[in-house]
Amino acid sequence: QVQLVESGGGLVQAGGSLRLSCAASGRTFSYYVMGWFRQAPGKEREFVAAISSWSRGTTYYADSVKGRFTISRDNAKNTVYLQMNSLKPEDTAVYYCAFRNRQTMATTAGEYDYWGQGTRVTVSA
Repeated sequence: QVQLVESGGGLVQAGGSLRLSCAASGRTFSYYVMGWFRQAPGKEREFVAAISSWSRGTTYYADSVKGRFTISRDNAKNTVYLQMNSLKPEDTAVYYCAFRNRQTMATTAGEYDYWGQGTRVTVSA
C-alpha cells in the first residue's frame, strides 16, 4: 500500500506561482513513476505532468502547462513537487498526486495505482 499526501494549494492571482508537494510512503519511492493530475469542476481528471523513476527524472507535460509548470522529485525525501508559474484562471482545479507501480511513463489516470486526497488551487483573474 502507498500513501500520498499533497500540500501547497491555495488562492493566487493570475500570473502568480505556487509549489505543490506530495509526500509518499509505503513503497520504495525512487523505483516508480510519479504524476500530477487535476480536475476542474464539471470536468474529467486530466494529466498535468509525470516524472520517471530514479534520479534521471525524465519529465513529460501536458501541452497546456508546458513551459509554465515543472515537475521534480527528491528521492531522499520521498517527495515529488510541482512548481507552477504564470498561473492562469483556467489552472483552477483540485490537483492530485499519483503513483504508478511501473517504471514506464504514463499519461492517463487509469494507468496510475495510488492517489492522494488532492489539494485545491484557485487562480483569480
